[in-house]
Amino acid sequence: MTVVATAAALSLPIYISKSPKLNFRKSAKGGFRVFAVFGEEGAIERKSGWETLFDVEDPRTKVPQCKGKFLDVYQALEVARYDIQYCDWRARQDVLTIMLLHEKVVEVLNPLARDYKSIGTMKKELAGLQDELAEAHRQVHISEARVATALDKLAYMEELVHDRLLQDRNTAELDTPSTSPGTSTQSHDSVNRRSPKKSLNVSGPTQPYHPRLKNFWYPVAFSSDLKDDTMVPFDCFEEPWVLFRGKDGNPGCIRNTCAHRACPLHLGSVNDGRVQCPYHGWEYSTDGKCEKMPSTRLQNVKIKSLPCFEKEGMIWVWPGNDPPAANLPSLQPPPGFQIHAELVIEIPVEHGLLLDNLLDLAHAPFTHTSTFAKGWSVPSLVKFLTPASGLQGYWDPYPIDMEFRPPCMVLSTIGISKPGKLEGQSTRECSTHLHQLHVCLPSTRQKTRLLYRMSLDFAPVLKNIPFMHYLWRHFAEQVLNEDLRLVIGQQERMLNGANIWNMPVSYDKLGVRYRNPINTNPHLFQSLKLLAETIPTYPPSLHPSIPSASTFENNALNWTLQKL
Repeated sequence: MTVVATAAALSLPIYISKSPKLNFRKSAKGGFRVFAVFGEEGAIERKSGWETLFDVEDPRTKVPQCKGKFLDVYQALEVARYDIQYCDWRARQDVLTIMLLHEKVVEVLNPLARDYKSIGTMKKELAGLQDELAEAHRQVHISEARVATALDKLAYMEELVHDRLLQDRNTAELDTPSTSPGTSTQSHDSVNRRSPKKSLNVSGPTQPYHPRLKNFWYPVAFSSDLKDDTMVPFDCFEEPWVLFRGKDGNPGCIRNTCAHRACPLHLGSVNDGRVQCPYHGWEYSTDGKCEKMPSTRLQNVKIKSLPCFEKEGMIWVWPGNDPPAANLPSLQPPPGFQIHAELVIEIPVEHGLLLDNLLDLAHAPFTHTSTFAKGWSVPSLVKFLTPASGLQGYWDPYPIDMEFRPPCMVLSTIGISKPGKLEGQSTRECSTHLHQLHVCLPSTRQKTRLLYRMSLDFAPVLKNIPFMHYLWRHFAEQVLNEDLRLVIGQQERMLNGANIWNMPVSYDKLGVRYRNPINTNPHLFQSLKLLAETIPTYPPSLHPSIPSASTFENNALNWTLQKL
């Protein structure tokens, strides 16, 4: 099969923006080596520790030369490979530019500079650097778009090559002579066994949690569920915890086990911002310190606590051993949406299996025949397209956008006209929408704490109807029960050795990438790993005007590294 793709459609525009103030020195290979950062004329050169990361050969000298209007499979793959190499090189140059500009800002804000520079001069320099930073960030966004385009091309060509392999396999199978019915059947079986397939091995007992998986901020409860005099018990990574509010009204999270006789603390009460054990009345503050021991002398006793914060109507904890990330991610619905329901449900299923289910929409017309997919037709082809990144995209032909956010969040926006009916071919073509957030907290290796939030961009009057939240909960449980009877069966078979990801197909793309993201783009993830090991972290107090990497980007990198 000929790949009908022109060279113009496969090549990327090449545009280089380099600030004249940067002190670059060209290497012999055509790449850039960094020997000195900003400084006045005559400044002492100092070799940068980032040299190895940015010493990458400029790929523009190796543009594939293709003759003819159309490309064959191998030429198309060569052009796509060049696209990725160029995107990698361009991204390194963009990051280098921002890093050097950041260093220049630190240099300008150095208190020692005030001895020989006026405030007006410093303001002028900072204004110039702000413009350069804005341009550098604009180039980063351009690079992001180029990477997205290159990934789309690779995904498209992967499908073409896969179709070609299947076609060749089927042709070879038809051309194979058969001497007898028995030998023909045997040959057919052997061909099927040799047919190419991308298999993941997800079988047997659930493996222990990777330590890096704990180094994230996890939402564990909604703020509305945590009153001043209540406690919220929950399990996280097979450890029992309890939430409550301290004297200042801020939430705290301590181990749900009394230091005295291991009694569950959530069976007690909250007294003056402290949890009182129901056994002997020992009382613990939000940092885990025992501040009261009735009927005995007070001793220095403390139980484990977790960093705990409240943001945008959710309570977050950090269960890992690494220092917590400075900022909490945002899970707010898009602008124009109002929150209508917040539910917490304990699911008797391992969190990975539940995420597999949430990241799959092709099962809807077969599984959810009594709820939201009632009346849906079965399309001839279901695809998940990823125009922006490997962990988000949209479903075709369903008007649904979906995104996986590490470590365990799924966000989706659904275009609807009325319950059970589809409208349009994309969410943008729909007049009304439903936005969903699913948080799959790993409670134990066979239990998940599900936090569900539903938002609408229409019918705000529904928020004022009494007992409406009971109706939403009933509907959510109906949908969930349709999935659970299948996923629980999967879990039973998985524990007995069956591989639940034996034969992934095209619409399993997002689930496969969640299970094994390194297969999506090894070069991209290797670059992320190198960046994580090399780029320094600047304290926000030094220069608060400098935009830092978003918390979600850090989470995505951390989640990716624990998969490596």
